[in-house]
This record gives sequence, structure tokens and C-alpha cells, in this order.
Amino acid sequence: MSGEDEAWFDEAAGPLVRPYAVTGGRTRSDQFGLELITLVVALPSVAEASALPPEYARIVRLCQRPMSVAEVAALIDLPLPVIKVLLSDLIEQNYVIFRRAAPMSEAPDQHVLQAVLDGIRKL
Repeated sequence: MSGEDEAWFDEAAGPLVRPYAVTGGRTRSDQFGLELITLVVALPSVAEASALPPEYARIVRLCQRPMSVAEVAALIDLPLPVIKVLLSDLIEQNYVIFRRAAPMSEAPDQHVLQAVLDGIRKL
């Protein structure tokens, strides 16, 4: 077997870059405690993002409005741990800010939620 017979992926897949190559070998970044529902938003404009490395620029362009870490991972099409590492880098460099979801202890109680539901039903 030689040449095309040895290819282990089809041509439609395009070039293959391992996720650890994108993050420089780093696999974890728990410094900020980013979760799936953590909201992130970029501070620089799309034009300013062009000076960043390609993966970082894609994230900054995408995050011009707040979105969850899970949405970023899905739209960038990279594994979640890779996105967390890249987002952590951007947060450290003040290109992205984040906001965690409120802890369950701070969530409204059932009476408040029932009052909202009753109000919506009256509409």
C-alpha cells in the first residue's frame, strides 16, 4: 500500500490539526472555573481581533455578543476543553470577560417562579 491507499481520513475532512496543537499542549485551564453555562463576551472589535492568532480571532469575532461557553465550543467546532483553554487565555489577556451563572442558593424560590408563571398565563 502506498500513496492514497494509506490515507486514514478522506479528502473532504481537510487538514487535521490535533486539539493539543491549538492549545500548545495544554489540556486544562481551571483557573476561572468556566462551566458550560458561563457567559463570555469579547471586548475588542472584530477589526482588532485580526491581530490575534486564528483560533483566538475566531472566538473574539464570535463573542461580540454574550454567549455561553457551550455555544462557543459548538460554533467553533473544537472540543470543550480546548475552548476552555483558549477562553482562559483570552480572559487573562483582557480580550474576553465572563460571568458565571448565579449559584442555586441565589435562585428565586418557588413562590416567585409561580407568580411569574401566573402572570404570563394572564397575558
